[in-house]
Amino acid sequence: MSLATLVPLGFVIVMTVATGWETAAALIFRPRVGELLFNTVALVLAAVPLCIVIGIAAAWLVERTQLPGARFWSLVLAAPLAVPAFVNSYAWVSTIPSLGGIGGGTLISVLSYYPLVYIPAAAALRRMDPALEQSAASLGLGRWRTFFRVVLPQLWLPITGGSLLVGLHLLAEFGAFSMIRFATFTTAIMEQYQSTFNGAAANMLASVLVFICLLMLLAESRLRGNARYARLGSGVASRPPALPLGRYRIAAVVGVLALAVLALGVPLGNIVRWLLAGGAGIWDLPVIGETLLQTLGFGLAGALLTVVLAFPVAWLAVRYPGWFTKLESTNYITSSLPGIVVALAFITVAINVARPLYQTVPLVIAAYVLLFLPRALVNLRAGLAQAPQELEEAAQSLGSPPFKTFLRVTLRLTAPAAAGGAALVFLGIANELTATLLLAPTGVNTLATRFWALSSEIDYTGAAPYALILILLSLPMTYLLYTQSQKAAGQ
Repeated sequence: MSLATLVPLGFVIVMTVATGWETAAALIFRPRVGELLFNTVALVLAAVPLCIVIGIAAAWLVERTQLPGARFWSLVLAAPLAVPAFVNSYAWVSTIPSLGGIGGGTLISVLSYYPLVYIPAAAALRRMDPALEQSAASLGLGRWRTFFRVVLPQLWLPITGGSLLVGLHLLAEFGAFSMIRFATFTTAIMEQYQSTFNGAAANMLASVLVFICLLMLLAESRLRGNARYARLGSGVASRPPALPLGRYRIAAVVGVLALAVLALGVPLGNIVRWLLAGGAGIWDLPVIGETLLQTLGFGLAGALLTVVLAFPVAWLAVRYPGWFTKLESTNYITSSLPGIVVALAFITVAINVARPLYQTVPLVIAAYVLLFLPRALVNLRAGLAQAPQELEEAAQSLGSPPFKTFLRVTLRLTAPAAAGGAALVFLGIANELTATLLLAPTGVNTLATRFWALSSEIDYTGAAPYALILILLSLPMTYLLYTQSQKAAGQ
């Protein structure tokens, strides 16, 4: 399974070699690629630092200060994760039709992805031992110097991890940037593929995109290093005291309110506006029902298969750590590749090796498994690590066969983790756009592809019901992610 996940990366290498150096150089070293590279790098450099600043500031306000309604705001500020970026773009284009360029791309990216920094940072602040801060204060450091010299370094892991997730999402995002006509590598690859079927040009753009992804993974690994922040000693960590905001109280409330309005209020407000403008006529229930069923079918089948395939990988990695743990890491490399690269790999392999599978449901499900396998792996690994191996050994010593022990002990103890992983995979599949557009059989639509088809035709009222259903499907999964972070923090 781990080796199978290297198919997309192998596809990029093979296609680059097969194209030949002269052709590849001509396709890569040209002004158009330079323009795409500038747009992509500028977007990452603008959006990632803003996501860090906003995510850390919001987390600090709700977790460490006497912000009025902090519990309410902590959930509201995580909720924008339930709004797909292309739905966010649709809402902002509805509000400001001229929105575009690096400014528009940065605005939509920050409002869509800052929760990827905010959620882990809030969890880290919640479980952080205040003893170091108290020691720093007793040595004469003020609040700001204590924050920058003591608190901020302990947030290094959420910052690097969240930044990596934001950066990878920016590289993979297609719908949000295509809607505001902001050209990145992903939008260019899709245009190249759909307009001219120029495989060599699209594949070379994909190879540059993969190279940037790998650079980003390497940079995050080097920046993260071997940093570990754990408390040692007797007793338990105390709850840090909430700081009074004083004269900044109103400004803090206005700040989080403005962020919530921009990230959540604008999308929901525009969807409601288009729903009211369209009236009952836009609710084509037979088509909506069929699309919803197909989305649920893809999501449930993909989630179930992903968890089933991830289980033995996670079990071997937890029970027999060593060389297999390194092999397991290949799954994370593949999942970092944009969906469009995975889709191109599957199209090429299917056409050249297994043509009957081209544009079939099994091929779409296989792509989903590769794209979202790490979501199941992370949860299953945590669940298996918490399942005492001694219970399995005790059951076998009492005469229970290994398979029966697995069903009655191991599977039972890891069921909640498996359910959490399946929920996150389902959320990813429901919102996936690029791989589904390229791989789905003709006539098969998900909520995301149907929304995209209508919004691309400037039929904003017709797209509104699909946007609303996508958000309603995503909200429970976002709440699950929020509650998991609370449990991890011991709340």
